[in-house]
Amino acid sequence: MENNRVYRSNENNVVFRRIVYYILGVFEALFAFRLIFKLLGANPESAFVSFIYTISGNFLAPFSGIFRAAVNKGIETQSVLEPTTIIAMVVYVFIGYGIVRLVKIYESSKTRRLQ
Repeated sequence: MENNRVYRSNENNVVFRRIVYYILGVFEALFAFRLIFKLLGANPESAFVSFIYTISGNFLAPFSGIFRAAVNKGIETQSVLEPTTIIAMVVYVFIGYGIVRLVKIYESSKTRRLQ
């Protein structure tokens, strides 16, 4: 009976970890698109580019102002390197990994208590 409860608990934890990794993947993809679009000087008036900038901008807010963006003006486009985006990518990876590790620690301690 208790083994069944532990199995269900472990299964729920696996699902939770997958959800965390999925959300982290979505964030990282948004940030990667933003970084590439800024570097290549994508047109911010384009609907897709504007969508990416708007959504990702909300999650970059805690990191704004750490570094200045490097701007390179070309003939037709303006290339921007945003270190803020790179820092956010790294920080969100650490946060996601930390959450998953906490769930694994909880899972292993719960399994040891029931043995």
